Amino acid sequence: MVEITIRGAGIFGLSVAWACVRRGAAVQVIDPFGPASGSSGGIVGALAPHVPEKWSAKKAFQLDSLLMAERFWHEVEAIGGAKSGYARKGRLQPILNDRGIELAHRRAETAQEFWQDNAVWQVLQAKDADWAPASPTGWLIYDSLSALIHPRQACTALVMALQAKGVTIQAEAPDQGQVLWATGVAGLTDMSARYDRVVGAGEKGQAALLAHDARGLPQLFADGVHIIPHSDGTVAVGSTTERYFDNADQTDTQLDDVIAKARSAVPALASAQVIDRWAGLRPRSHSRAPMLGAWPDRPGHFIANGGFKIGFGMAPKISEVMADLLLDGSDAVPDGFRVTDNL
Repeated sequence: MVEITIRGAGIFGLSVAWACVRRGAAVQVIDPFGPASGSSGGIVGALAPHVPEKWSAKKAFQLDSLLMAERFWHEVEAIGGAKSGYARKGRLQPILNDRGIELAHRRAETAQEFWQDNAVWQVLQAKDADWAPASPTGWLIYDSLSALIHPRQACTALVMALQAKGVTIQAEAPDQGQVLWATGVAGLTDMSARYDRVVGAGEKGQAALLAHDARGLPQLFADGVHIIPHSDGTVAVGSTTERYFDNADQTDTQLDDVIAKARSAVPALASAQVIDRWAGLRPRSHSRAPMLGAWPDRPGHFIANGGFKIGFGMAPKISEVMADLLLDGSDAVPDGFRVTDNL
């Protein structure tokens, strides 16, 4: 007997399915397009925290999730036998001016207050870093909370772990039990039509994979570009943020600009071959935060959507919160993340 039906096999749907299966629930996952067919099939995978200041429930939720990630992904890998590409190697960012140096030192103090002994935010001299972006001041920010993951590999790892527990991804099946809608951009579009208001929309991103082996090194963030050294010997760079576009799944000169910025920031990438280019729509809720909880006027139906740029980083915590709600009726969704915040 299926207790939970999950519609959508992106990062939210797969991770919630995994959390429910771990607790002994019978689960079916339905996606007519297959696993990671939307933005969860991307290539960047920067799991980076908000800056440690102006603390809020949202930032505390993200901190919890980033700290849960290592155990979450290692268990998924152990059960399913496939690698997720997860590694917590931290992040380096250049400091552009004297004001930035002052701000970075203040954030080092607030990180100690809010992150406590779980992670650090430090100001370092660029000459002390082996793999670093160019910095006009000669100083860098390093945080040890940031991690990286390979989105496509991570979704495959979840699929394999679910299969090991007897759950396969189906193209279609009747709803049974509680129903979770984790349908990404399509779900936001349908809800906007249902409520005659903009609940959310797809926002285009573009990214590229370069043939450069920097595995084991920190991720970089420079000139608005994420530079992610994956464990398979590639480096992902991205991404654009486009609300207006003609072709959602095609790359263009905006990605060329991203690649050029990455090469300018990190000379080691100057001659690296581009081996893959990706474009797709990411689900952005009206509030820009993940949208979680019961569907207000559909009893027995629930929503997990709006991962946008932080879906993989939020997934470990979101999966537990949604499993609590689906299986036990326990609602720990923080204010600002609720479905009603977007309706």
